[in-house]
Amino acid sequence: MLFLTDFSVMNPSFGLLFWTTIIFLAAWFLLGKLAIKPIAAALKEREGSIDEALHAADKAREEMRQIQSKHEELLKQAREERLKIIREAEEIKTKILDEARVIAEERDKQMLESAKEEMDNRRREMEVNLYNEVGRLSLVIARQVMQRELDGNHDQFVTAKLDELKKQELGA
Repeated sequence: MLFLTDFSVMNPSFGLLFWTTIIFLAAWFLLGKLAIKPIAAALKEREGSIDEALHAADKAREEMRQIQSKHEELLKQAREERLKIIREAEEIKTKILDEARVIAEERDKQMLESAKEEMDNRRREMEVNLYNEVGRLSLVIARQVMQRELDGNHDQFVTAKLDELKKQELGA
């Protein structure tokens, strides 16, 4: 330790400077070969991967814009198609309703005509039945009047028969 007594930082000896420089250069060389070059290579590789990632992100962003524009275009087309389908459905609905209305009107007309025909047929049938009944009753009354004529007093007989007929009609 005695040799350290005359050591001064302000006055270093030549040997100390020599060996410090050698050790420093050796350390610098070893660090350069073993640490700095791999670290620099790793940094360059990392910088390259970051650049690639940024480029890929830009590319993905552009693709997303394209996809979004395509999506908006498809949505627009889908809306137009939906409106077209709705319009066509409305037209078809209107056409079907019109056809149904026409068919219903035709059926109503047919039903009214058949009801009128049925009423006319029944009226004619009732007239025929009434004429037949009047004719039958006329024959019966005529026969009975003829028999009364032969017997006499036919006015009272006709009146009595008409009253009987009225009672029968009211009873029926």
